[in-house]
Amino acid sequence: METTERSFTGHFEILASISEFVAESVNSLGLSEREVYALQLAVDEAATNILEYAYRDHKAGTIDLSLDISPHQRVVITLHDQGQPFDPNLVQPYSSDVPLNEMSERGAGLHLIHAIMDQVDFKFDKRKGNTLQMVKFIE
Repeated sequence: METTERSFTGHFEILASISEFVAESVNSLGLSEREVYALQLAVDEAATNILEYAYRDHKAGTIDLSLDISPHQRVVITLHDQGQPFDPNLVQPYSSDVPLNEMSERGAGLHLIHAIMDQVDFKFDKRKGNTLQMVKFIE
């Protein structure tokens, strides 16, 4: 298993760098452009949520991103931050039946992440912060 890690300063300008880091990290797997884009999209949504919500009331922190790559098996993507605690159980579930102007501010991004990734796990520790682990099985 190969691991690549990088820390990003918590500002919206880093989203393009995060996306590039993801693409470069999975380059050796021979994934299609669509598969790489899906991984980038899930990570972009997760990082955007960290910037918008975890660091909303705090001075910008960092986003620690790691990718554990096991060729022909899976990619494990972990994002870690020291922002506001996040509990996904408190987010109203996304429903495509609700008109856009009536949707809650949250929920669509989590729905997207769950739709793209095979496993999604959130953890919060008062000392260690928020950790999101996402797994995509490679076919």
